[in-house]
Parts: sequence; C-alpha cells; structure tokens
Amino acid sequence: MASLHIGGHVDSSDPLAEARARGASLSQFFLGDPQSYKGPVIAYAAGAAALKADAEAAGIDLYVHSPYPINVASLNNRIRIPGRKLLQQHLTAAAEIGAKGVVVHGGHLGVDEDAAKGFDNWRKCIDGLDMAVPLLIENTAGGDNAMARRLEAIARLWDAIGAASGGDTVGFCLDTCHAHAGGNELGDVVKQVLAITGRIDLVHANDSRDTFDSGADRHTNVGSGLIAGDDLAAVVRDAGAPVVCETPGGVDGQTADIEWLRAHV
Repeated sequence: MASLHIGGHVDSSDPLAEARARGASLSQFFLGDPQSYKGPVIAYAAGAAALKADAEAAGIDLYVHSPYPINVASLNNRIRIPGRKLLQQHLTAAAEIGAKGVVVHGGHLGVDEDAAKGFDNWRKCIDGLDMAVPLLIENTAGGDNAMARRLEAIARLWDAIGAASGGDTVGFCLDTCHAHAGGNELGDVVKQVLAITGRIDLVHANDSRDTFDSGADRHTNVGSGLIAGDDLAAVVRDAGAPVVCETPGGVDGQTADIEWLRAHV
C-alpha cells in the first residue's frame, strides 16, 4: 500500500492537532460522553462549521464513533428507541463537521432472545434513519447472541440491512482485536467479510490482550498482544481501507503503532 491513510482514536477537542501530533491523515473521536445517552457535543472551540472547513484545508479526514450504549437490535423499547434517536443525532452532527462516517457497534440480544427479531430491528432502524453520512457497522468481540461477532451473524445482519431502504449506504468497519477475540481467523477474515458485505470502509487496527475467541474486548498496542504482526499487517493491506489505531499510550503509543503499520503494510 503506497500511502496508508491512517490515524488514531483521539480527544475531540482538537482532532486536527491530534492528527498532526501523530503524523496522521485522519482522526476518529467521540462527540461527547461515550457511555451516555446524551446528545452529541462539538468540542472544537470554533464550532462545527469551522472544524469542517479546517479539516478540509488540512487534508485530514474525520470519523465519529457513536456512544457505546446504542443497541438498536435490542428487544427492549427503552434501549432500542433512545438508541435510534441518539444514532440519528450523531449522523446529523457528523455531517455538520464533514465526517466521512459514523461507526456503531452491531449490538446484541439476551442469550435466550430471538436473534431474528434483532436483525429485523436493524432493518427497521436503517429504514428510519436519515443517512446524512455513511453508517459503518463494526464487528464486536463478545456476546453469544451478538449481531456482528461471528461471520454467520454478520451475514444475517447484512441480509436484513439489504432489505432496508437506504441499506446500500451502510458500510462495514473491521476491528482486528474484535475479530480475533470474537473467534474469526484473521488469515481470511477480509476475504470472508468482503464476500458477505462487498465492502470494508474502515479498519480498526488493534492488537488484542486476550486469546482467540475469548470474547474479551481489550485493545493493546501493536506487538504487545496476542495477534501476530504479519496477520495484522495483512488485514490492513488486504482491506485497502483507511485505518484507525484505537490503542493505548496517547500520542506516543499510537504514533508508534502508526509507524509500525506504515513500515509493514
């Protein structure tokens, strides 16, 4: 890959400065508290329009990660309906700052709940969204009844999304730590995902602190976890998509990961 389009998950107050500090060409960040149902907040001092203009001038792409409580597959109305509302708010805010997409986790159901209803809730969600920017569904690491952990679940999810109005605007975000911990072999995961979705729009390149199929979502820096470096580099290379390092250590840790990937992809 001649020029790897890569950056880190950063603080939202100045994602452009964060990208420059890492020698990066993109930044991913939360718009507000990632553990809250509160609406998005633009922390950039000059406001949304200025962030959009400044990012364009700097040649830095922006990605928004939605809050963790969002679970639009849920059978519980008090979880699903506020989650849909919050997701729409983030799509709208992301468009205001010129973001390239909004990343959202696939969600899960209770172990004894009917997965088919969860996949259909995804269809209904996509039907009702105003897709101001692309929505990128991310594979997840844990949960026995998760909508996007194992490849067979991702296939069912994509069938449901394909039946929705606007389903063709939904993309996929492949997280390497989640794939490893979720029980998907990295050696052929890109090929398998592309066969299901036809696209990979973003890669989260993270090493994993835990073992294969552990279900544990614990990111670590490249080379300090249990994912072979060759496998991690191959996923990034084969996916051919922009890359975010969601790894610890702030500027120093992520810069080291970014430089490693540039040298090995």
